[in-house]
Amino acid sequence: MRLFASAREAAGTGADVIEGATVAEVLARAEQRYGSGFSQLLPTCTVWVNGDDAGLDTVVGPHDEVAVLPPVSGGTT
Repeated sequence: MRLFASAREAAGTGADVIEGATVAEVLARAEQRYGSGFSQLLPTCTVWVNGDDAGLDTVVGPHDEVAVLPPVSGGTT
C-alpha cells in the first residue's frame, strides 16, 4: 500500500504491506492499523490499484500496489 499527502500524514507512513483479497479488505485493515484520523480521511480519497482507478470490490493480490490519494487542491489563479 502507498499513501500520499494527508493520508501519509494520518497513517504516519508512506508505504506499508497490508494483505487483503479486495480493496475493501485492504482499506478496512488499514483503518484498524492507522486509527480514526485515517478513517475520517479515507472517504475523500481516490484509490488506485497498479495506477488504475479502483473500486472497493477490485480484487488484489500480493504483488499489486494499492494507492490512497487524498484530494489535491492548489494551483494558480
